[in-house]
Amino acid sequence: MWKTRARVALFVTLFPVGAIAQDVKTVIEDASQVMGVTGMNSITYAGAAAQGNFGQSRVISFGLQSTSIRNYTRTIDFTQAASHAIGLATPPAPRSGGPPPQSAPFDQAIAPGSPWLQQYSIWVTPWGFLKGAAASNNATLRSKKIDDVTYKMVTWSPTQKAPSGQPYKVIGYIGPLNTVDRVETWVEHPIFGDMHVEIAYTNYQDFNGIKAPAMMRQKQVGMETFVQQIASASANPGNLAQLMAPAPAAAGRGAGAGPAAPGTAASEKLADGVYRITGGYVSLAVEFKDHVVVLEGGQNEARGLAVIAETKRLFPSKRIRYVVNTHPHFDHAGGLPPFVAEGITILEDDNSKFFMEASLGSPRTLVGDALAKSKKKPRVEGVIDKMVLQDETRKLELHHVKDLEHSDAMLIAYLPKEKILFTADFNIPAPGQPVSPSIPTLIANIERLHLDFDRYVTVHAPNPDRPLTRADLMALVKGTN
Repeated sequence: MWKTRARVALFVTLFPVGAIAQDVKTVIEDASQVMGVTGMNSITYAGAAAQGNFGQSRVISFGLQSTSIRNYTRTIDFTQAASHAIGLATPPAPRSGGPPPQSAPFDQAIAPGSPWLQQYSIWVTPWGFLKGAAASNNATLRSKKIDDVTYKMVTWSPTQKAPSGQPYKVIGYIGPLNTVDRVETWVEHPIFGDMHVEIAYTNYQDFNGIKAPAMMRQKQVGMETFVQQIASASANPGNLAQLMAPAPAAAGRGAGAGPAAPGTAASEKLADGVYRITGGYVSLAVEFKDHVVVLEGGQNEARGLAVIAETKRLFPSKRIRYVVNTHPHFDHAGGLPPFVAEGITILEDDNSKFFMEASLGSPRTLVGDALAKSKKKPRVEGVIDKMVLQDETRKLELHHVKDLEHSDAMLIAYLPKEKILFTADFNIPAPGQPVSPSIPTLIANIERLHLDFDRYVTVHAPNPDRPLTRADLMALVKGTN
């Protein structure tokens, strides 16, 4: 296990300036020769894997649920900077029991010419790191001692730049046996800012002249998000074209691709001072005497900015005081940074308050977004079971959803006078589609809280979009919609 700086003594030695370039080249060549990278244009490797549900787990931070992937096979074509991984994925079993989860094909492709945010996973592999370092003209070398083991620490930067214009940095730790034992880098992330990624490679085995680690362990911001045991590996496979061809349903889908860009925000009036904002993930703008509260910031920065702009258009003389984050899953928290940049306080379930505060307060040198430019720190208030926002004009209740498998930090919002209930991820399915297992949990909480509502508003609008009522929601538990 790789320890933090606070727990281990590190000794760094800089090589003489005149010898650095030659030393770097020699170190890379020696490691490439030992690991069989010399002459390697592509590689395929296979085994069993597990992927942490990063950003979508019930508990948003440490202790992620994981999806197991049987027959995981990844092929990388270094000449195109492209990758294709397949397998059979089984989601985690629900804590509450019930039917076992169904397995489904896993198909993940990184296309040639894709952004570094997808590309980097190719170049942090042991073989990709060495090939990237060899092709770079900016590699540097240091010596670093960790737990009494001296590593040759090679650093290089790709030609692609971060959205902020800053260079990326990839660091590899080459051990005494001339194997790449660890690689780390930092990439932009809407919530974490400069997200630290580190991968440990252990117990190298020889597979017909190439070295591959028997175990790979990846961490993102300290959370273990991917583990693989490698049982076989081969360089320059003869059926490369077949291995790289994605399944038809996966064509055009890149690893780590974000949600589609939202359209222009529009709004509709639900009641006096209450507007439903559409055009992406649905938000509500709720007017109080001297301020406005926004429910749900959207899935990304563009959507967050659009929601802010539409709210200001609706209420030009009132400031936005609060934005309510329904839950911390990344596709619902990705729109929060522009709210933080405006000094707007986030209302968050107390189970995820510390996570959101620490994450949005991290350095953002790579992101180049509105929050990075503002240099503001987030203000986050936690909701423990219930919070009431009220003045002489309006009452808004926020409630924690108990016993929910989907997230332990879910909030729902209730306007008692207007009889409106606002939720996220408790969706009305399209005709013929199954009802989410979260729906009975929501209804149990509604009954526990005695929420009397007529209008049901969801972050994910039904397709086609239409007004929803209490009857639409309650019908789901009766097997009709």
